[in-house]
Amino acid sequence: MSFRRPAAIIFAAGLVVIAAGTAGLLLTRHSTPAMRPVAAGVGALPAPTGPIVAAPQSAAPRPVAAPVSLTIPLIGVSTKLITLGLTSDGSLQVPATTSVAGWYTGSPRPGAIGSAIIVGHIDSVSAPGVFYRLSELRKGDQVYVMRTDGTLVKFLVTAVQQYLKDQFPTRAVYGPTPDAELRLITCGGAFDYATRHYLSNIVVYATEAS
Repeated sequence: MSFRRPAAIIFAAGLVVIAAGTAGLLLTRHSTPAMRPVAAGVGALPAPTGPIVAAPQSAAPRPVAAPVSLTIPLIGVSTKLITLGLTSDGSLQVPATTSVAGWYTGSPRPGAIGSAIIVGHIDSVSAPGVFYRLSELRKGDQVYVMRTDGTLVKFLVTAVQQYLKDQFPTRAVYGPTPDAELRLITCGGAFDYATRHYLSNIVVYATEAS
């Protein structure tokens, strides 16, 4: 398989250990009008600041099975999907390991109308995470989600964006959409050694292929 560019794995000396399962996924709170705040802190993901509002459903919406795995051939991602909910303090749960991604069950299932949210770690202090190469994706690249009923849904990347965490566009990422879309989220950008967190988030936008 050919790639656009080699995945250079560079780990800076002196990187200190972050609490297990939280490396590369801390997000500050994003304020959004008329949405309930969600606490942010150690272990918090780039999560919505309130319940994700799906697009209006028809009287008989298409049934969609739950997702079980994610494949992104171009960047070598092949991972099972765990389910993520909210913690007792209202923040989004994080995967306990950097090697798997998670689907937030408060969002639509991939292939249903709305923005399905899948998140994963970029790295740990010892190895790259499942979404280490996420920023390499470009418009038109393919993303596949397998579901519990054996169906495979294909998405095409429409955009890849990097946002400073204090400028995270909550509504654009988590808000309602008129079609079946997917959001893949991790951290990225510069690493702040003082706070021990990445300063930005990488968001891949994708739409179900017709």
